[in-house]
Parts: sequence; structure tokens; C-alpha cells
Amino acid sequence: MPTEWTVRAITRATLPVLLGLTLVELVSGLVLGSFEATLLQYPSLLVLVPVTIGTAGNLGSVLASRLSTAFHLGTLSFAPDDDRLAGNALATVLLALTLFPFVGGGAWVLQSLVGGTELPFLRVVLVALVSGAALAVLAVFVTLVATYVAYRQGLDPDDVVIPVVTNVCDVLGVVVLFLAVVLLVP
Repeated sequence: MPTEWTVRAITRATLPVLLGLTLVELVSGLVLGSFEATLLQYPSLLVLVPVTIGTAGNLGSVLASRLSTAFHLGTLSFAPDDDRLAGNALATVLLALTLFPFVGGGAWVLQSLVGGTELPFLRVVLVALVSGAALAVLAVFVTLVATYVAYRQGLDPDDVVIPVVTNVCDVLGVVVLFLAVVLLVP
């Protein structure tokens, strides 16, 4: 893939993506506003919102960075039997499964130090774990699709994939956390 490394070329490739992602972020804010009352009722869940969104975006970004590096090295294959691709995806999900319980526990501890908690410790950890596991799977899917589309369109994945993944994970983070709260909090 011939790449033109000029400000104009990079702007031409990323500006439409960034404008579209601005609209996607509006959806995130609307979803967040729709369950504001629940978050205010259970402040430990409110603490989870930025951490969950950020962590999901970071996991997707790490995977996107690894895929982009493999793309530039010429070792990226989108074949179903590609062990390197499957290994990176599995590592992302396993990292989320080990990380998100600590996120939930930390949110509960922080809220208990600041102003008491309304939800039991294990409930907050379970919400964080379930939403984190779902987000990790979704982040892997979004990252793979965004990388593949960038590859097929002849775009440099370094320019478009990470912004797409982090913004989409912001929206998905809010939606998935909301669904986990609806399913797990009485």
C-alpha cells in the first residue's frame, strides 16, 4: 500500500472518520443521560462509567496497535486459521477478564471511602466483570472489522483504526454497562 505522508493526505483520510465519530459520541451521551437516575441512585456504578469506557477503549487500542504493526510488517492475515490474530484476540479478552473485577472492586472501595455504598461489593464486581467481558468481545470485533475495512480501502490503519475503536468502545461501553446494570441490579 503506497502511503502519502503529508498533512493533507492524513487529514483527507481521517477528517470524514472523525466527523462521523463525533455523531457516534452524541449517541453515547444520550444513552448515558437515559439512565442517569440509576447512576445517581447507585454511585458506585457512576464511578464505573469512565473507567469501564476508558478500559474498553484501551483494550481495543492495544489490539489495534498490534494489528497495525502486523499490517506494516506484512504479517497480518485475516484468515480464520491465523494463530497470531486469534492469539491477540484471546489475549485481549483474557486481559479484560482479569482486569475488570479489579475495576469493579476499586469502584466499590472508592465509593465506600467517599460516601458509602448502596450495592454490595460482589454485585458491583459482577457488573464490572460482565460488562467488561462483553466489551472485550465487542472491542475485538470492532477492531478486527475496522482494521479490515481500513486495509480494504487502502487506508493506513494507524490513522483511522484507533480513533474508530476508542469512539465506538465509548458508545458500546455505555450501552453494555447500562445493559449489565439492568440485568444484574434489582
